[in-house]
Amino acid sequence: MIFLYVFGSTLESVTDARRMLFAFFLGGLLSFPLSLPFFRPDSTFVGASAAIFTLTAVVMLMKPLRFSWLLLMPVGLVAVLYFLYNALAIYYGLQGDVAYVSHIIGFAIGIPLGISWSVQWKKNLAISIVLLAMYFMLVYLVVTYLLPSLGIGT
Repeated sequence: MIFLYVFGSTLESVTDARRMLFAFFLGGLLSFPLSLPFFRPDSTFVGASAAIFTLTAVVMLMKPLRFSWLLLMPVGLVAVLYFLYNALAIYYGLQGDVAYVSHIIGFAIGIPLGISWSVQWKKNLAISIVLLAMYFMLVYLVVTYLLPSLGIGT
């Protein structure tokens, strides 16, 4: 629900409530049938996470530098990180009650909406990718230099 609050309120502040609800319900309604071929026939789906992923993609392409005090980073970075996490979960075959494929499909549904609603979507996508590179560089520096100098992880 934190993701719904952060991404929903961000999208609503840059467009309007009507568009935010449209993206949310479109993502929720389309991701369910598009996900069915990837799951067993007896699978159960409950939740709105795929619809929230639709919002994350739209926000990433519209307002990637909006800082979230709840998540302590820019929303564009959060969107890309969580997309990568879900993609890796699918790649490595993580099991459980999480519909990773539905999340990716929800994200994919949000891409055309973000492109059509943002004149600067290419720039915003580049910003999100640069934020991701900076994040990984910072993690690398902390793990490689800071933690060993503090005697942590040795």
